[in-house]
Formats: sequence, C-alpha cells, structure tokens
Amino acid sequence: MSGQAAPDGRMGCGAVLFDLDGVLVDSRRCIERVWERWARGRGLEAAAILRVAHGRRTSETLREVAPHLDVAAEVAALDALEAREERGVVAVPGAAALLGALSRARWGVVTSGSPAVARLRLRLGGIPEPPLLVTGADVRRGKPDPEGYRCAAATLAMAPERCVVVEDTPAGIAAGRAAGMRVIAVRGTYPDERLAEADVLVDRVGALRVAAATPAGLELGWGVG
Repeated sequence: MSGQAAPDGRMGCGAVLFDLDGVLVDSRRCIERVWERWARGRGLEAAAILRVAHGRRTSETLREVAPHLDVAAEVAALDALEAREERGVVAVPGAAALLGALSRARWGVVTSGSPAVARLRLRLGGIPEPPLLVTGADVRRGKPDPEGYRCAAATLAMAPERCVVVEDTPAGIAAGRAAGMRVIAVRGTYPDERLAEADVLVDRVGALRVAAATPAGLELGWGVG
C-alpha cells in the first residue's frame, strides 16, 4: 500500500534505521532559523532554499541553490550556526519510548547532519545516544543516495532487505528504497503527496510500537492492533 496511511498493521524486520530531524526530534524551526539567518547575510531567499533543504546534506543543498558560492566555506559557516542554535528543537512524543523498547543491536540513526549537530539535537530532543550513528561526515554522497543506509546495514551485519527505514522527506525515502529497504514515512515535514514512495505512512513516530520481538528479529506495529 505504497504511500497510503495505514490504520493498522505490522512489518517484520531485523533492524530499524531512523532519520533524525523530523522523525526522532522536531527540529524544523531550528533548521529554518539557521537557513533564514544565513540567507539574509547573502541576499538569498530563504523560502526557496527551505523547499529543498530538509533531509539533505548542507553541501548538496548549497550546490543546488547557491552554486556561485564557495561551498566548503559556506558549509563550515552553516555548521557553526547549527552547532550553536538550540532554539526550536523539541522532543517528539513517543520517540524515546519506542527506542527504549528496541534492542540496542537492532536500531541506529542515519542523518544528513554533522556529528556535532546530530548529538546536540539528540540531547535537546531527549534521545539516548544511538548504538549506531551515521552522519553526513561518514559518507561521500548524501541522501537521496543510499550510501548512508547501506553503511548502517553493513555495520549492523544486516541484509538491506531486513532493514526498515523511518523517514520524513522525499530524499530520505528515496535513499532507503535505493538501499533495498522498506520505508515508513512520518507526516509533518512534507505534504502526503511528496511521501508517496514510502511503503507505509503514519502520523508520527509515536504511532509505531514493537509488536513482537524474538532473537531473530522484531515486528513493528502501528495503529490500534
């Protein structure tokens, strides 16, 4: 039921790989603050940048929206702004409880952000240190390229088809699917039609639960069943 909201269901897997921003922490306003401040200083329109920035590495966003600038220098400037900005990051209800119900051998985080920014937002969102954290610094190509998710699966010694990705952006969904994984999309960052390539659509990460767990894997459930 690709791209359709599921009222109730289960999905078996060996591991769950979460995006960070928009999934485990609500950092949308924080991200907007940073890009708005940066854009003002360079005479650019922040709204146009934000239409493509969510879920992608800063360097890839810059190559699309401001190719005339020194990308390396601007990435450093934006990383510095993000590493200091604590406003606009809030906990996602149910996220910490879901992670607490998962074996630490069976989940990880794959984010487009830098290590410092990722750890800051995890702390601000009340999320424990992940057993596996793949950041934008760990890959040559960011989402929608599948490299980050493939790296996470390999680190967990898990076949890609045994992994489920939880994402909130078109770039992240495309990365998960290109890695050979099933994808659950979370509403909020983009309209539903932009999430249509996901296998399942849920209102929030708190709608997910561990419905069953065995030594061989687990079942994620959603809805009321």
